Amino acid sequence: MYAWIWRKLPGPFAAKLTMAVVLVLGVVALLMFVVFPWLEPRLWFNEVAVH
Repeated sequence: MYAWIWRKLPGPFAAKLTMAVVLVLGVVALLMFVVFPWLEPRLWFNEVAVH
């Protein structure tokens, strides 16, 4: 999958590297600011308490 993405990115090595880093940062930001906050209340192991 990563090789496929690398081949599909246009330009020389520096441009590909820049786009790959931006793509990874975008995915991480999407996960941290959208997916994980949406998913967090739905997880069954959130209510952990020791009595």
